[in-house]
Formats: sequence, structure tokens, C-alpha cells
Amino acid sequence: MPAARYPLVAAALCLAVAAGVPVPVSAQDTVTDLSAGPVAGTFRLASSTPRTLGALMNRPGPDGSSTAIGHLSMPKVAAGARVPAVVLLHGSGGLYEAMLDFWPRQFNAAGIAVMSIDSFGPRGVSSAVEEPSQVPFAAGIADAFAALRLLATHPQVDASRIAVMGFSRGGSAAIRTAVERVVSSQALPGGLRFAAHVPVYAAGCTGAVRIAPRPGVFGKAPMLFVHGDADDYVSIGGCRDYAALIGKAGTPVQFLTLPGGQHKFDADIPRRVFLARATRTLEGCPLEFDIDAGIFVDRFTGERIPGDQMAAVNSRSCRATGANVEGDARLRAQAAEAILAFLAATFAR
Repeated sequence: MPAARYPLVAAALCLAVAAGVPVPVSAQDTVTDLSAGPVAGTFRLASSTPRTLGALMNRPGPDGSSTAIGHLSMPKVAAGARVPAVVLLHGSGGLYEAMLDFWPRQFNAAGIAVMSIDSFGPRGVSSAVEEPSQVPFAAGIADAFAALRLLATHPQVDASRIAVMGFSRGGSAAIRTAVERVVSSQALPGGLRFAAHVPVYAAGCTGAVRIAPRPGVFGKAPMLFVHGDADDYVSIGGCRDYAALIGKAGTPVQFLTLPGGQHKFDADIPRRVFLARATRTLEGCPLEFDIDAGIFVDRFTGERIPGDQMAAVNSRSCRATGANVEGDARLRAQAAEAILAFLAATFAR
């Protein structure tokens, strides 16, 4: 993997060096087991690229067709101890600097391992901001479970305390990896599953990837939604409503609102950037997927939406272009503090 493509990989991996652990030799060889080391570095994970959620559920686990890249940084680990871990999933803009620098530093300082996933690079895509369909949303879920499988083999990671945290479209994967039917379809070993889910300015609260939040659909692993109230890329209203419904259905849910926060508030760039061709989902989009019935419904009326009407509904009521992104160091620090507190409480159970 060319160093120029990931200018901060070295910065993230220096955390492993500081902890006295070896850095792996290459990301070119697919790694399926970390039980014999190395304990930190950059790895190529076996995954798959399902076109839909149904395809993911019908053919679970890596199928040899795709890989993802995982950047793993470890905190200092006492001899014989195991630490919790977090899997980070990027948004439509692809892997960005905060995932290789800011977030690993925060988590490692708190004694938590971090694996930041690049879902786009190995699939030949640099960004899906303008064309979200270049990489199916379900591929991010496949990558999340691939990372979970790999981390569970790590001799210094506690497999029962692995969380997933996703940004924007990665947030939709952080939500959908909490769905019971999705988890059970993956044939994970020994009851393995994510211990917590942290969707950050998450996509998937509205639109075709939203799963109907009925009782029993989502598991009991706690969820923390983090969202800026000035976000015009993914409106906070849709996620606040969705989080409340998931909580009402039986999942422990918390919601953190960041006053004045824009989309991608955790980015290093402290200026507002308008993305004229960014595709966003409108808060009033009626689409919702009933995972038990396997059909799309109107979430306001409960009526089924036939397949031949999906495109028209999506075009008329669900999609628009143009949105802002803006980093904010103060809000990023506030979010990190809340997320670390949430994970500390969750991992202590």
C-alpha cells in the first residue's frame, strides 16, 4: 500500500511502537488470525461485497471476492491482560486523518485498542460522496463483521468487549450490525457480537437502509448516537427520532446532541466546505425496510411500497444534493469524552 496514500498511517502505528509491540510487515497478505501475532499494524482482511442486506444475510462471512484494510493500534497491555477494542468505519468520503490519528489516540490512552477500516481503497474507490452506489452500503457491514472476527483472535483483545463506531454511512453499518437477524445470519463463532454500537452523524436513520425499529429487531447491546444539530448532510431530526424508537423497542439507547455541530465535526479541517454534488437523504423520506417481512414499507402509514415504485419514491421524497462539512476541535473533544464514558460504562458490565 503506497505510503503517500495514507500519510498518517505512520502516526497511528507509532502508538504500537511506543507500546513496545511489533509492526507487521505488509498489508498485502490477507490475515485471518492474529493469535500468533503480530499484535498491531496494518492488515488486509478477507471480506465480501454484498449488493444488498439480503445478499449479506444469505451468504455470511468472507467469500474471497473482496478485502478491506484494517489499521490496528494497541494501548499498553499488561502481561496476560486483555483490553477492549473499537472498530471504526468511515463515511462516503473514505478513510480520513482523524481515524488514523485523533480517534486512535483517544481510545489508546483509555486502554482501548482501535481498528480503523478502509472499505473503499481495496475496492478501487476513493470517495462515494457523489456516487454512493459505487460501494454498496452492505459492504460496510461485511467489513465490520470481518474486523470483529479478526479482532476476536487477538491474544490481547477481549472478544466480549469489542464495540463498533461508524461515521456517516459507516454509522449506518454501526446501526445495522445491531440487528438480531443480521447478527444471527453471520454464523459468528461462540456467540460473538459487538458489545456496543456508536453511530456518529449516522446515515441510515432515514432512507432505504433504515430498518423498521420494532420490538425484537435490535439486540440489547447499548447504543450511543452522536450528532450535531447544525448538520445539513444528515439531519439530526431523523436520527433523534430513530434513536428514540429503537430505545422504545427495547434497546438501551443514548443520544448526544452537539450544539452547532456540522457533518464531519471530527475532521481536522476547521472550516466549512460545501459539497455541491453530495447526495443526502431527506428527513421526510418514507422508506423503511421491514426485515422480518422482507419488504419496504412507508414508515408513516405502514403500507407496503412495491418494488416498481421504489425509484419514484426515492427520487420524489428522499434525495437531494449539496451539503456542508466542517471540523470543530471543541465539539470533537466533547464527543470523545462522552463516547469514552459510554464505552467505559458498557465495558464494565
